[in-house]
Amino acid sequence: MTTTVNAVAAVSATDPLEITTIERRDLGPKDIRIDIKYAGICHSDIHTARNEWKGTKYPVVPGHEIAGVVAEVGSEVTLHKVGDRVGVGCFVDSCGECAPCKNGDEQYCEKGVVQTYNSTTYEGEFTHGGYSQQVVVTEKFVLKIPDGIELDVAAPLLCAGITLYAPLKHWGAGPGKQVAIIGMGGLGHVGVKIAHALGAEVTVLSQTLSKEEDGKKFGADHYYATKDNDSVFDDLANRFDLIINTVSVNLPLDKYIGMLAVDGTIVELGVPENALEVAAFSLLTNRRSLAGSMVGGIALTQEMLDFCAEHDIAAEIETINADQVNEAYDRAVASDVRYRFVIDTASLA
Repeated sequence: MTTTVNAVAAVSATDPLEITTIERRDLGPKDIRIDIKYAGICHSDIHTARNEWKGTKYPVVPGHEIAGVVAEVGSEVTLHKVGDRVGVGCFVDSCGECAPCKNGDEQYCEKGVVQTYNSTTYEGEFTHGGYSQQVVVTEKFVLKIPDGIELDVAAPLLCAGITLYAPLKHWGAGPGKQVAIIGMGGLGHVGVKIAHALGAEVTVLSQTLSKEEDGKKFGADHYYATKDNDSVFDDLANRFDLIINTVSVNLPLDKYIGMLAVDGTIVELGVPENALEVAAFSLLTNRRSLAGSMVGGIALTQEMLDFCAEHDIAAEIETINADQVNEAYDRAVASDVRYRFVIDTASLA
């Protein structure tokens, strides 16, 4: 038996998203039914809805930044109870048996992680995301949202937060480390807050200085404009232990790699349209590395949420109703948001 709920769905690559209904599966013994309160809008949602990464199956409900309250639990659920404040991030299942899964890196599951939307479960069910009233998820993939974070500002942490926390932790951001964040958007602004709280000296590399005041408020020690300003790359040469690139455009990577110190790493988070181009000598100099990172496992995501609660870190958001999603998509593409759109799903009732 399934449950019918209201949702916002993409019906094609070119048509506007529309409010419709979808079916959520009945509760299995280890499942949790969540009343969704807020759903963040990630740029990945836009890429998927508009089939910019190809492979989108329509209709699809986007949304993998989900915050809500447990409404019902299956008979064998032990990790959560009705009334708990919970979240769901970018994936809702993995095999649990391969080396990455056993190591807590479910996002790299060798069998193929089940994405929160536009994916197929191991049982053959097509997944729909958080732009809806409810979702049913296996308990292991449901996160606890600490009381110190409100649900609306917690929602973007389920993707943006862990996407930044994972590489910052993996590459050792902390006291004595020079960390640069490229871009001050939905990902970048959270990254600045987290890197600062970890104790690193934080620099923002942005096209302009339009968000400098915000960057400093979020914890940046330095803020530089890179557009038409080659002197910045000379001034900051060999400076950084870690550079996190949050933007999804093709940058002149050799210039940015030139800012890395000995054994420095630049980590690519964005997915630009074209292949990355790097000159070999950029990497050979200073024994530099070019790397990538994709969200984080369940245990690390819970660690991130607890860390953010402890350090009073939350996303900066603009709350919208469900009928404003198409406008929000256009504004997000135009970088006209500070810093993350969040859908109030009560507007779907």
